[in-house]
Amino acid sequence: MLEGREWHKAEGASPAALAQLRLVAPVKLPESYFSLLTFSNGGEGPLAVQPFWLCLYPAEEVVQIEQDGDFKEFFDSFFVIGGNGGGEAVAFDLRESTPYPLVAFDMTNIDLSESVWQIAPCFDDALELIGRDEREPKDAT
Repeated sequence: MLEGREWHKAEGASPAALAQLRLVAPVKLPESYFSLLTFSNGGEGPLAVQPFWLCLYPAEEVVQIEQDGDFKEFFDSFFVIGGNGGGEAVAFDLRESTPYPLVAFDMTNIDLSESVWQIAPCFDDALELIGRDEREPKDAT
């Protein structure tokens, strides 16, 4: 997974961490997301579309964010799994139906019509963008 791409990998998630994440997630998340966490529980690298950088949160941090309700007041329809390191969150958009689009949003702007944009229509498509520079063709190795 992510072979030949720029990705600062972390050690893979434990089965216990993945099980806890499945328990707290408000919906059934894509298996490809869990596969990525199994490969790299957190990590960071370029993203071929805006916001152009992905800081993937470890499973344990995603669980904590969900349990603490960090985004519930203004962004309750999003399941946050990362950010860009500069004030934008990366999340599954639960306003849509499955497969849930992966989106980014400006954490300082609660006007969703202004602050949310789609990264990819599903997580599998988003995987193709991870670890790639925006100038790189999607099918490059």
